[in-house]
Amino acid sequence: MIRFENVSKSYSPGKPVVSDLTLEINEGEFFVLIGPSGSGKTTTLKMINRLIPLTTGTIRIQNKPIIDYTIHELRWNIGYVLQQIALFPNMTIEENITTVPEMKKWSKTQMKERVTELLTSVGLDAESYRHRLPSELSGGEQQRVGVLRAMAADPDIILMDEPFSALDPISKKNLQEDVAKLHQQVKKTIVFVTHDMQEALKLGDRICIMKEGHVEQIGTPDEICQNPKNEFVREFLQSGNVAVTTSQTVQTLMAMNHFSTSPLALEETEALVVTKETSVDDLILALTRFPIVQIIEDSTYLGKITHQDFLAFLSSGIQKGGTD
Repeated sequence: MIRFENVSKSYSPGKPVVSDLTLEINEGEFFVLIGPSGSGKTTTLKMINRLIPLTTGTIRIQNKPIIDYTIHELRWNIGYVLQQIALFPNMTIEENITTVPEMKKWSKTQMKERVTELLTSVGLDAESYRHRLPSELSGGEQQRVGVLRAMAADPDIILMDEPFSALDPISKKNLQEDVAKLHQQVKKTIVFVTHDMQEALKLGDRICIMKEGHVEQIGTPDEICQNPKNEFVREFLQSGNVAVTTSQTVQTLMAMNHFSTSPLALEETEALVVTKETSVDDLILALTRFPIVQIIEDSTYLGKITHQDFLAFLSSGIQKGGTD
């Protein structure tokens, strides 16, 4: 669907922001770009719809170089959601959502039905919201409308540039759930930039971790948590919002070194047994009954997890990463 072939971007000679980037984003995939400040993730996103021109290499959409599309043809098929909501303040919610459909000459009936469908999909009553102005909505509601506006003309691709980072935790959680649900329903290709590792793990089908314009690792949330490719990825996980979710397992703690390989003491030999595949939820239940658990796989002792190990794992999710 989207392919980067040896793509680089430099704003000044010899100082690339993105270097020799080659990757492929599959059709219908929720693909997350994440990394510390200056890693090139936002630049990578903006090159897709030519908001930022690449310096060398090729980006293809459906095997066609993006430079071969007219700018209107390209952008009409790509929705875009910013951190700054950027709704038109003097236009109603309906008028904001239908900006691109109107340019594409949709009928009034089509546009009205589309607004009803979209507002309903995120739990907003269409008749009471369609005629309001943005100033009459909360920040979370405005950002919902921003997401809907990006989807209104039924684009194949949606780009999201840290869309929830300015929201309060409750609004952020609700919007994450809305976007995840919408993605399941419509299966659009979503490219999503964030600095929040917890958000990346929650939303992404695959995650691309970047550093200084290079890709460090691409994989599913489980692949990255359980098998970090190098020390940078491991440290980024430890310092960047890795939180307890049902998708995480004992192997997640092991990958982050929150366990001990020291032998069991005599009084610990009756400790409850878990495996690398035991979920974190089940681990929590085990640690409410026993001060330690032992990790055994194929009759082989791999180590143990104590209350202190688990608290260290939780504390690693409190620290925040930077922005790009």
